[in-house]
Amino acid sequence: MFNDTFDTIAYSYFKSDAIIETETGTYANREANITQQSITWNHSLGEVLSALLQNDLQLKSFEEFDYSPYDCFSHTIEVSPKQFRIKHLESKIPMVFALKAIKP
Repeated sequence: MFNDTFDTIAYSYFKSDAIIETETGTYANREANITQQSITWNHSLGEVLSALLQNDLQLKSFEEFDYSPYDCFSHTIEVSPKQFRIKHLESKIPMVFALKAIKP
């Protein structure tokens, strides 16, 4: 949804087609002398959960986290070991989620 600097919403939460961007650096080294095209998709929570239900999976747990375990975004700060947040957004947005589902 957000642009690379997390200062504006650039894409719809419900965007169904690919998001194509040209990026410099890599997620592991943002200073790397590499320019590449990335293709990503937004998947709403509703889309993810519906896919589980449509495939007869039973949701056993679901958690959202206000940090990422990876330093893979711009303007991140490490708030605890292996917990990264967007500096100016603090803990105001979910960064990742975890779920557990089983096929009965």
